[in-house]
Amino acid sequence: MTHRIALRSREDQHIAYSGRSLLIADLAGAVTGRRDEGFYVEDTRLLSRAELTVDGRPLKPVAVSPVGGAALLAYLEAPAGPGVPEEKVYAAVACFVGEGLWTELRFENYAVDAVARFELALHLAADFADLNEAKEGRRGQTAPVETTWDAARQEVCFLYRHPQLDRAVAVRVAGSPAPARFADGALLFALELAPHRPVEIHLAVEPVFDGARRPAAHRRFDEGDTPLGRLRRRLREEAPALTTTNPTVARAWRTATADLASLPLGLDDTPAAPSAGIPIYQRFFGRDMLTIAWQALLALPGLMRDTLRLNAAWQGTTIDDWRDEEPGKMIHQARWGPLSLLGVDPVARYYGDYATPPDFLIMLGQYLAWTGDLATVRELLPAARKALDWLDRYGDLDGDGFIEYVTRSEQGVKNQGWKDSPDAIVDASGRQVPNPIATCELQAYWYAGLQMAAAAFFAAGDRAYALDLLRRQRDLKRRFDEAFWLADEGFYALGLGPDKAPIRSIASNAGHLLATGIVPREKGPLVARRLLAPDLFSGWGVRTLSSDHPAYNPFSYHLGSVWPVENGTFALGFARYGCWDELHRLAEALFAATDLFSGNRLPEALGGLPRDARHPHPGIYPESNEPQGWSASAIVLLVQALLGLRPVAPLGLLLVDPHLPPWLPDLRLEGVRVGRARLDLEFRRGPGGQTTYRVARRAGRVRVLRQPTPEAPEASLGGRASAALASLFHS
Repeated sequence: MTHRIALRSREDQHIAYSGRSLLIADLAGAVTGRRDEGFYVEDTRLLSRAELTVDGRPLKPVAVSPVGGAALLAYLEAPAGPGVPEEKVYAAVACFVGEGLWTELRFENYAVDAVARFELALHLAADFADLNEAKEGRRGQTAPVETTWDAARQEVCFLYRHPQLDRAVAVRVAGSPAPARFADGALLFALELAPHRPVEIHLAVEPVFDGARRPAAHRRFDEGDTPLGRLRRRLREEAPALTTTNPTVARAWRTATADLASLPLGLDDTPAAPSAGIPIYQRFFGRDMLTIAWQALLALPGLMRDTLRLNAAWQGTTIDDWRDEEPGKMIHQARWGPLSLLGVDPVARYYGDYATPPDFLIMLGQYLAWTGDLATVRELLPAARKALDWLDRYGDLDGDGFIEYVTRSEQGVKNQGWKDSPDAIVDASGRQVPNPIATCELQAYWYAGLQMAAAAFFAAGDRAYALDLLRRQRDLKRRFDEAFWLADEGFYALGLGPDKAPIRSIASNAGHLLATGIVPREKGPLVARRLLAPDLFSGWGVRTLSSDHPAYNPFSYHLGSVWPVENGTFALGFARYGCWDELHRLAEALFAATDLFSGNRLPEALGGLPRDARHPHPGIYPESNEPQGWSASAIVLLVQALLGLRPVAPLGLLLVDPHLPPWLPDLRLEGVRVGRARLDLEFRRGPGGQTTYRVARRAGRVRVLRQPTPEAPEASLGGRASAALASLFHS
């Protein structure tokens, strides 16, 4: 039986966003002051209310929807009354999010001969709450808000009288058929509408931070001619076009690449660095940015350059326990909200994450492989060397050769691996494991980081250092397998606890190992099959924790939910070890999951409920962000895995090993970039299951060779030679 399902996160809200600005409205498109509704800039709620009434009565929503990410359009019906004919007066309310908020109100009377007369009120309030405070429904830091009205300028201003914060917001009437007045917290307009003679009102909401006003530019739905608007358009145009006879895959790709193009924060020096997710993570997250940019390299390699540069610029320089900072450590996150600026929390610049330093090294090497941009890599090598020094000096405090995380800040993050929720790491009985903890995926990231750093230093000419890194990488692989392999489970331990004993919980963390290659070739298929056993594989993806575990919760953050981001990484790992059947099952599950969600957009985390007759859909983690950058980028990585794409841009090579499943018999990518070259590639599955490929168009110097993936069974010297010879006829 086929069910019609259209899920989305935060189903009682509409959200529009741009750069570091955010609008959260109710289903009628209004900001009513409930929960976390509001207009925010840099995690600061400037307007806590922006609600329209006609003669004191709310308007009825007809149709409300975000448009393209940065806009919200609502069609509303004015309530009937003495001056308003029934079902005849309608409003179109368009909100455009940029540095400020531009709003256009258009009222039209569709009566035959009756004139409509009414008072329109826009009720306003400002509280300057931190986004985290608004989300949690609490206020710890408050100050008076002063309200002024300038009738000549047609502007109401809310000024936050906090002694340490210079924040204000102005709401200006930029266009109206008659002057407005302000009374009782509302802008008031006396409107008279002749039949079919529309009236428009334009409003500009302009933040004032530290004395500088940020303009709300006149906008249309094309995003306007702003630097951020131009960047988003360029990114959308640069993303390869994907065509296929499978409509689900085509829709998922279009949505994912459009979302990725919409997420850049627009920071001055690194404008393309993306935010992690909307609405909660519209800020700088080191590992999230790096993961998004890495998984999206096939589609948008330009994201990675700015992401690497931004992470390098914020690299730790000193020992600061409050911020969990150490020299060379890469940053976890930076927030601009009031709580962080006032030092109530350490997150104005917080370093509590052990995944970001090795991730930086991995992504540096991956960026070089896709782009061949040695100049940028050379620029970033000092940061890479500092990250390597941090891993040696601080990442492995007890000298046992493994990274184990500790938390020093009183308000720091307890778990500092990929799963950073406080209850994420549990032992086999369900009890939280105390720090220090050496999670398995951190060792794999270190392993891949050593390899990718070696490639970067080798390309830059420091060959002795590169060879030493490769020697250390080989040693880590041997020691890791000895310490983490659970022979009776045929799987790897979640980590090592403070007593150095394996944490025997069966969790998704082990899936990350396959993508890095730290797993011996003969064990790769065992790990892949275990990940797809019923207790871990829900049918929609791999759960974060086995459903047989005492701590399993399908709606938790990390104890049984399904995260698309790590499932994308698993897909790449399956391809690396030639586990094509497992890859096809996983890819089908994730693409099928996109069909459950509006616009084929995967949220931050799905529920972990099984895919069976009792559960037509798996649910969703209740606080999921949508769009989420690394859920979008997981779609791109899925396609890369199915095609076995591995670029070597410095050598002018693109290696392929495509294995399309029966449900995806054909796929075409137009505009794939490897170095400075661009390619159109066509892939087709034949009757016998073999996938062929063709270079349909080539601009620039790049050779496409068919090669087995690195850990595949056929990846012998002879197999590679024969595959390369056969590829000469296709390139």
